Amino acid sequence: MWHMDDDFWAMHAFWWIFWFIFFIIIFFVGVWYIRNKHTTKETPLDILKRRYAAGEIDTEEYHLRKRELEKGN
Repeated sequence: MWHMDDDFWAMHAFWWIFWFIFFIIIFFVGVWYIRNKHTTKETPLDILKRRYAAGEIDTEEYHLRKRELEKGN
């Protein structure tokens, strides 16, 4: 009959602990990534550039608003 010694159980426990820690790390890295991805905010100048590139505002309005934004800094 086959006998399982202490080394078998120690290795078995090691792998359970390894995978548990591995998945905990993956979970927290994923949460950190998602949280940081959604907290990046556009600056007013970024929004202005995007609206200009999309054709929502013309060149004159773009330069006028850009000057106003740069005055505030």
